[in-house]
Amino acid sequence: MFTPAPERYDSMTYRRCGRSGLDLPAIALGLWQNFGEENPYATQREIVLRAVDLGITHIDLANNYGPPPGSAEKHFGRMLAEDLAGLRDELVISTKAGYDMWPGPYGNGGSRKYLLASLDASLERMGLDYVDLFYSHRFDATTPLRETMGALKTAVDSGRALYAGISSYSAERTREALEIAAEIGLDILVHQPSYSLLNRWVEEGDPSLLDVLGDAGMGAVVFSPLAQGMLTDKYLDGIPEGSRASRGGSLRREFLEESTLTHVRALNDIAAERGQTLAQMAIAWVLRDPRVTTALVGASSVAQLESSVQALDNLAFSEDELARIDGHAVDAGINIWAPRSSNL
Repeated sequence: MFTPAPERYDSMTYRRCGRSGLDLPAIALGLWQNFGEENPYATQREIVLRAVDLGITHIDLANNYGPPPGSAEKHFGRMLAEDLAGLRDELVISTKAGYDMWPGPYGNGGSRKYLLASLDASLERMGLDYVDLFYSHRFDATTPLRETMGALKTAVDSGRALYAGISSYSAERTREALEIAAEIGLDILVHQPSYSLLNRWVEEGDPSLLDVLGDAGMGAVVFSPLAQGMLTDKYLDGIPEGSRASRGGSLRREFLEESTLTHVRALNDIAAERGQTLAQMAIAWVLRDPRVTTALVGASSVAQLESSVQALDNLAFSEDELARIDGHAVDAGINIWAPRSSNL
């Protein structure tokens, strides 16, 4: 049986999530990658338990995380039962629904039918009575937004979720969701957008998504702050055999063009001057904005997780550093979630 470190809350930084009463760790652990059937359960367990010992109270999942879909929730449910049962009230557990989960017309999207059925299935896989946070994983132009927000309200009102959130909605769609939520008496706590040095879409527009979140008092839990590994030292000299980019999938080879890698190498040099790895600087950079509550990171090993958390040792940037970083923090065309954020 796992015994958590007594000092686990001493060094982690916690931030208030928007204008809510909820504090979240500045770094959270996401189980999007590395927690499916293809990965050793023992390694998954080591990562999650080390996260708890580091004061990471927020564990983020979705119905389709794996592969196969549902396996990340199943594995995490085993950890909850065997190792973390006594810590449930110390954890913020989130899950989502929106992308493909099962065959047929009710297996994806934003319908009430799909969202609530998915939530019930997620709870069963994890062995939980409720999740702390339930997200609409994507905007669905084929479903009335009022129906999607109404399903989130039902999830909260029924006690199956404590808070509601949305993920990858554009600034315009977020404002529409907030208007509907206010009409029906739903509080949307948090938005989960992709955001990194190479993917700055949340800063664009007038108002930008960050502006909308700040005005609404919502928190931002940003995912892929390392651009799926592009903002690490792994690809500085190309694509290594056996790396994530070499296997295909969401990190595509074409993202790693030489023009992009030139900027990544320059960012790596700036990070070295700061006494950080590139990954640590990338995490610190997204946290520089007070509207960002949490950087959501993945991990394939305990060492990688520990290195990410060390980003919190140096969160300060000088004006000169930020200006130099801006010269290389350019859009790399890696926002694969963009088509689902609005009405495309």
